[in-house]
Amino acid sequence: MTSARAAARAFPLYIAGERVETDDRAYGMSVRSVLEPGGHEAAALLRLLREGTEEEVHAHPHVLCSVSLSTPEQGEAALAAAAAAAPRLRAVPLAERLGCVRDLHAAFLAHREEIARLLRLEGCPRVLVEAQLLAVLDLMRPESLEMAADLLHQEFTAPRHRIVLQRQADGVVCVDPPANAPLYGLIAMLVLVAGNAVVIRVPRSCATSLSYALHEVIIPVFEAHGAPPGAINVLCADFEVTMRQWLDSPSVDTVYYFGSSDYGLALERKCVERGKKAILELSGNDGVLIWRDAHLEHATAALLESFYASGQACVAPKYAIVHPDVADELSARLAAAASALRPGDPETSDTVLSPVLRATAFQRTLDEALRAGAVRVCGGARVGLDGEPDPNGLFVEPTVLRVDGFERAEANPAVRGEKFFPLLSVVVPEDGPDLLDRCLDFLDRNRFGLRNSLWAEDAVVVERFTTELRNGGLLKVNDSHLANAPYLPGLGGTGDSGGTHGEAMYPILRASRLQAVAIATTRVHPRDALLGPGA
Repeated sequence: MTSARAAARAFPLYIAGERVETDDRAYGMSVRSVLEPGGHEAAALLRLLREGTEEEVHAHPHVLCSVSLSTPEQGEAALAAAAAAAPRLRAVPLAERLGCVRDLHAAFLAHREEIARLLRLEGCPRVLVEAQLLAVLDLMRPESLEMAADLLHQEFTAPRHRIVLQRQADGVVCVDPPANAPLYGLIAMLVLVAGNAVVIRVPRSCATSLSYALHEVIIPVFEAHGAPPGAINVLCADFEVTMRQWLDSPSVDTVYYFGSSDYGLALERKCVERGKKAILELSGNDGVLIWRDAHLEHATAALLESFYASGQACVAPKYAIVHPDVADELSARLAAAASALRPGDPETSDTVLSPVLRATAFQRTLDEALRAGAVRVCGGARVGLDGEPDPNGLFVEPTVLRVDGFERAEANPAVRGEKFFPLLSVVVPEDGPDLLDRCLDFLDRNRFGLRNSLWAEDAVVVERFTTELRNGGLLKVNDSHLANAPYLPGLGGTGDSGGTHGEAMYPILRASRLQAVAIATTRVHPRDALLGPGA
């Protein structure tokens, strides 16, 4: 399974426009460190990380990079630098900030292959690598930037005023990106367009791809455009220490967090208590409605996206509501397609599966679901890299369950609970004249709310789905559930997915505040303006 690779890179911190090296290092590891068998080799690698020299560690084939670890004092320095840069960044004309992002688009294209390679080495399947890259690139296209400019500044003419609606930047935005999909954290960097300064923490689990994109793409472009020192600051530090510092610092205006719903919703409350804004990208439990006239081949392919990265993507479909007229045929198609998926090395194969981090939680949820009346359609076993059953295997077979009736589904943890493993529930409701009403109601009562999608040809069904469904930051019709759509944000949601103010996530809007301006174009006495002429 070994293959030739470039030498491990060493990445510094970036604070106030300076690259800062430290003696303490974190290491970005290849997924092969867990895929390749051999307890002796794993133990030797751990010993090397503890005791080896920097040169010896970098020479190991499973080590992709080292990253300087920051101290709390350096964390404070980054916040101070961002606070000093924020007013200078706001003074930069919007056209110049947008021009910088246009160059970012070109830079990402130039580095696309290397970023993709590093993501695969970290364990991300090729199909999700491309999905992340397309999402980043779409939001930086000229057409998307034109829309961003319109959203940030609008003007209207009234009889006596020139009316301006403009977005004012929050100030200092601290970003904690997702460890399982690091490029979505780079979408958060678009808060710079609104005039915010950024402090971003690099998680150790995706240190290589994220550090490379920051140091080789984003920072050089902003430096070339003369961005004020402190506009971007990059740290690598303990999560709890960093988050506590961000919450306590008077310099921080907004915390942009990707992670679990339980932690994120608690974080939102802490931010409010301190007068800060929380932008949340939390867990998902996306639903798909398959109507009786759906294109079943395409609908099956869309549902198969539930197993991309072994279900460890928050915006993947997690359950489907299937019209009883087509439930049996769709279940058969889905079982055949899911059973054909095999584990593999993401660097050398087109596998969509990843090692499952929560295999114990998967087994617990599966057992509870079966006890609650679900029927196993396929899958359910732990397997090794070769796809053969293995009680200690790192992978889990793509698993499909069938749950008959909304009442039974409502109480089933495999339907309503958060799932971060390859488990898709197919809910088959009873037929009846109010079936569509009940389907929409079930979708709307989901406490999570990232995406929902529909497969149907009936124009009435499509209209009702797109106009009546309130749950979710993004609705899709007859399309890939995961694929990015032009102009639209791929992130953001309602309920436990986005918090109290959750919505479709345009970073430039969420990290700014609407300000209204009225400029009088005619001279009128203030009393007449207040009470009307002749009052």
